[in-house]
Amino acid sequence: MTHSHPIARLLTPIMVAAGLWFFMFSPWTAGLTNFWYTMTASALILILMAWSLGRDSQFSIFNFQFSIRQLLLGIALAAALWGLFWVGDKLSSLMFGFAREQVDSIYGMKTGTYPWLIALLLLFIIGPAEELFWRGFIQHKLSLQLGENWGFVVTTAIYTLIHLWSFNFMLIMAALVCGIVWGGLYRLQPKWLPALVVSHAVWDACVFVVFPI
Repeated sequence: MTHSHPIARLLTPIMVAAGLWFFMFSPWTAGLTNFWYTMTASALILILMAWSLGRDSQFSIFNFQFSIRQLLLGIALAAALWGLFWVGDKLSSLMFGFAREQVDSIYGMKTGTYPWLIALLLLFIIGPAEELFWRGFIQHKLSLQLGENWGFVVTTAIYTLIHLWSFNFMLIMAALVCGIVWGGLYRLQPKWLPALVVSHAVWDACVFVVFPI
């Protein structure tokens, strides 16, 4: 009986994620369903795949405990990332005439859904699930097979490329920056995964709803 290569086993969840992001962001399918409900469903699918395919590993994405230190670190990281994006927004507006319009189109996705509901979905489902999937599962698995540096590079590239369906330069760049920050920190300190989960969740809720840029 032959067994598939560990990297080959990651192709299915990656392709599923790419398909879900295509459905949510592409100009041909965007708007067919409520974005935030679809995003929540997609996040749940990602975390289910990570759990089911990662059970044979010595490391489990759920095998950690939150602490006050990790919570505070995550909040601090989210605040720093928000500040980085605030500066980036000002600079990109000076450099690219289309920047503000593209950013506003991203915020336009909030139309039709209660802001408080979006914030809750981002904080408790979407943000945590994405971080556990991309860093806790995909980057972890690739790092075991390719080495930590290539695991970080490949995961960040995939995380960025699945946003190409949006044809929104600012969103793609935002995904790249976030992938570099969260993936880079996970590369350096994998034990910070709980803090990265908090950071992703808090940053999502803040940048989209609480303190939009």
